[in-house]
Amino acid sequence: MTEVTKTLCPYCGVGCGLEVSPPAQPGKATYRDSQGNPIWRVRGDKTHPSSQGMVCVKGATIAESLDKNRLHYPMVRDSLDQKFRRVSWDEAFDLITKRIQTVRFTQGPQAICMYGSGQFQTEDYYIAQKLLKGCLGSNNFDANSRLCMSSAVAGYIQSFGADGPPCCYDDLELTDCAFLIGTNTAECHPIIFNRLEKYHKKNRKVKMIVVDPRRTPTAEVADLHLAIRPGTDIDLLNGIAHLLMRWNHIDVSFIDDCTSNFPAYAEVIRHYSPEIVADRCGIDIKDLETAARYWGQSQRVLSMWSMGVNQSSEGTAKVRTIINLHLMTGQIGKPGAGPFSLTGQPNAMGGREAGGLAHLLPGYRLVKNPQHRAEVEEVWGLKRGQISPNPGLTAWDMITGLEDGNVGLLWIAATNPAVSMPDLERTKAALMRSPFTIYQDAYYPTETATYAHVLLPAAQWSEKTGVMTNSERRVTLCPAFRRPPGQAKPDWEIFAEVGRRLGFVGEFAFANSAEVFAEFIQLTRDRPCEMTGLSHEQLRSQGPTQWPHPDFGLEITGQHSEIETSDEQSNNPKSIDASAATYGSHSVSTRRVIQNLKSKRLYTDLRFHTPDGRARFGAYHSRGLAEPPDPDYPFVLTTGRLYGHWHTLTRTGRIEKTRQMHPEPFIEIHPRDAAGLGITDNQLVEVRSRRSKTFFPAKITKAIAPGTVFVPMHWGAMWADNAEANALTHPESCPDSLQPELKACAVQIIPVTADLTVIKDRGSGIRERGTGIKLVTKP
Repeated sequence: MTEVTKTLCPYCGVGCGLEVSPPAQPGKATYRDSQGNPIWRVRGDKTHPSSQGMVCVKGATIAESLDKNRLHYPMVRDSLDQKFRRVSWDEAFDLITKRIQTVRFTQGPQAICMYGSGQFQTEDYYIAQKLLKGCLGSNNFDANSRLCMSSAVAGYIQSFGADGPPCCYDDLELTDCAFLIGTNTAECHPIIFNRLEKYHKKNRKVKMIVVDPRRTPTAEVADLHLAIRPGTDIDLLNGIAHLLMRWNHIDVSFIDDCTSNFPAYAEVIRHYSPEIVADRCGIDIKDLETAARYWGQSQRVLSMWSMGVNQSSEGTAKVRTIINLHLMTGQIGKPGAGPFSLTGQPNAMGGREAGGLAHLLPGYRLVKNPQHRAEVEEVWGLKRGQISPNPGLTAWDMITGLEDGNVGLLWIAATNPAVSMPDLERTKAALMRSPFTIYQDAYYPTETATYAHVLLPAAQWSEKTGVMTNSERRVTLCPAFRRPPGQAKPDWEIFAEVGRRLGFVGEFAFANSAEVFAEFIQLTRDRPCEMTGLSHEQLRSQGPTQWPHPDFGLEITGQHSEIETSDEQSNNPKSIDASAATYGSHSVSTRRVIQNLKSKRLYTDLRFHTPDGRARFGAYHSRGLAEPPDPDYPFVLTTGRLYGHWHTLTRTGRIEKTRQMHPEPFIEIHPRDAAGLGITDNQLVEVRSRRSKTFFPAKITKAIAPGTVFVPMHWGAMWADNAEANALTHPESCPDSLQPELKACAVQIIPVTADLTVIKDRGSGIRERGTGIKLVTKP
């Protein structure tokens, strides 16, 4: 094989197009890594509309991870204190199906759980939903989108009546004012930031506002950086709204014609005067006024946010409060404007479309809606009532379910919760209690493998064919271009084979992933995320395509059902009440669907997916952090990502270049705080929360606000000792989205009184201290 394969980067939700070619090319030297191993060549795809040929260091080096520490064959053990033994796929499948049947008939289907990943392709997500929610009758499928994007989902549903970012990447080069809050876009979504930064430099009248307690690389290029105290986002947003109202920078016609609940919102923001807001947020009144002036005087405002907003105990309220600013100024449904959530995982959007959270069904449906369940049961060929009306367990519910014995089988796939979950010591203790854990991944070892009874080797990106949807709703086909190593199988094939062995032969009679996708898109018909006009073949010939994209070759009935929710409805599987039964009954004309298809944006006709077609204001007072600082724990710890690493190092920790970029964890401390504690640069410090303690070398910097400290979240127990950020965090979550507040917890900082000696060993960066405490960053 010598031809170039067009595909998608499997890291973040930007969804950059890549071109990949084999290591050996005619007339050229074989392309190799630094150890001499042949690796595939990767470059940016200039024809991909999302990334336009750009690629960051992670995408550029992705091929170097493909053959590092791969899991090649199934392995099992009877208890966690035993070693794994190799088994055949037949033996592994028999063990799994027997255990599923045992749990199903002794504890019930509600004791069967699966925790999946935005690393899945849409076909993987879809087959997992059909297996668990359809055939087994368990809605206990959740994904790491619960830790990443669920607050954005809830916010969009409550404000607009449907999930789905309404903007597109072209808006980056059309906006007058970019408002970035809770996102270090330069490091976490670098290609989006590259597009925005280039445009900003060329157009000096364009303003960029960055809201972040840290002076990140994103904040460095902003016209205005608001270093607010953690937990004061709603104070700031309501304060901006207060000034917009005072200065009459509002779109009265849009508010009257296209929205509801504005009076309640106006009553709330009345209480957020500049003096109060500046004091709560820890910023100058002048800066607050400048932010409001930039927003109010701009014709096209584009807001962007990510984990800094979503990972909060009031995450949904924050998202809706951002959206409120767009609604009060009419900044939506037009080029360069709108509220734009930046997705974390490469296919978290595809997972939402396929029903990949505990309260969802494919096609943006809710499990609590009888009509939605009936529609899915009909397509799946199931008897009426087979799908449970009760939302399933969220990711954290699965952990507590292990604690109380209600979870009898836990299937984890393509994610690493033994590093990424909050309150990590509690998480690990719960995983130790699991009666039976299946762990399906491409790599071994990982931290989560420590808690598994069965290991299943999964084919990953490059080795299986399927689609992914990026942050701007663009669907890209990712074809296989190499064979899986050893006996690894695509995730959807593993799920389907288990389904067949459980007796659901007809339900999983798919010859390939193209057939899986063809069935899935039928469940998007007449839904906000309609994709009936797409197929693997169409994507292969036409290239990446945004939804909605219906099949105009079929007869159109003239009625397209939409989403109907109340303000209380969200993506909280526990709070969506019986009124969800009406969800999906509202209809609009085909003309409107076709009209919206002419744009890359949603809501260009200023009609929303609500019963009355109006967007809803959400009226929220700020509640602050779930765990604020106090005299015993006086600092707020916030966590985040670094440019060269991805999540829990499962890939980037095995790539020499990215590992050398960020060789070890650290903690950022403001010089004023460091002086008060007697801490010098690079000194080891102990960080304690109410749950655990960790150790980090101090990085003293003015880039962090006083009273706040920052730790990167990537390092788990495999890669560094006593440096797990989530050992410190708590599981308190947003009541609507059930997304944990991973971004903030209260900590104390204790200097370790010993000289720091740095010993370099093949670049691994081993640090030893005379106190007997040792932090090892492992190669």
